[in-house]
Amino acid sequence: MATRFTSSAAVSLALAAGLAVAGLATASIAGPNDNKLVIDGKEYVTELKAPDGTPVYSGWRFRNEATQEMQLDDIQNPGFGHVDDGAALWSKVDGEAGKSCASCHNDASESMKGVRAQMPKWNEKASKPLTLEQTINACRENNLKAKAWDWESNEMLSMTAFIGSKSRGMPVNVQTDGPMKAWHDKGKDIYYTRVGQLDMSCAHCHENNYGKMIRADHLSQGMINGFPLYRSKWQGLGSAHRRFKGCMTNIRATPYKVGGDEFVALELYVASRGQGLSVETPAVRN
Repeated sequence: MATRFTSSAAVSLALAAGLAVAGLATASIAGPNDNKLVIDGKEYVTELKAPDGTPVYSGWRFRNEATQEMQLDDIQNPGFGHVDDGAALWSKVDGEAGKSCASCHNDASESMKGVRAQMPKWNEKASKPLTLEQTINACRENNLKAKAWDWESNEMLSMTAFIGSKSRGMPVNVQTDGPMKAWHDKGKDIYYTRVGQLDMSCAHCHENNYGKMIRADHLSQGMINGFPLYRSKWQGLGSAHRRFKGCMTNIRATPYKVGGDEFVALELYVASRGQGLSVETPAVRN
């Protein structure tokens, strides 16, 4: 496992590179705000105290008030267009089997409750953990006899947003023991391994320097409890793997394959770092 650099070392590394994409502005330091995330009268968990005493914060706490307000109201939340589309897809017959998701799973409000909170989850048939996207495609191919959806397609993003919304307010609760341990350890190793021309790891930004500014963005702890989420920069919804790929590109590293074992392991580990945070799908970020 790679050595964990101190905050000053990571900052010095980025500044020495002279690249704006990694220019951490040490003079612009601000922790997460104290605003409360309350939707339909329910307060969401956006802060946890980790075993080592370091608080764990949802990315929502690092966003400006205008962005936060968009998530407070489902009508203003642009991600809910995808939720509505996902609801339509849920009941749409597709594939040679002549069935829909509802044919097997009935009311998603009941059958999908808590599903997103446990993803990635061990799959006995595949002998590996599957993300929500992979689980959906397995159902499509095996049960509906339909073609798999592309990872970032409107259909997949809409379905993951719809299913994810059924876990809103529930705590993230991924398995990290048993058959998942090896995958969790692999994800942890990826998280702390330096890669790319900037020779940085996930931890350099999201563990050692959260609360600081990177260009115009307020660095968060990189929690993924809101995915898929609407990001202003994307002007649309995106998956956690898209965000992982973007981070690797920013540090001039060759990204792992979206949906590949490396990103699945990383998703598991990053999710475990936010155990207990409320699922916010679809969240809103900058």
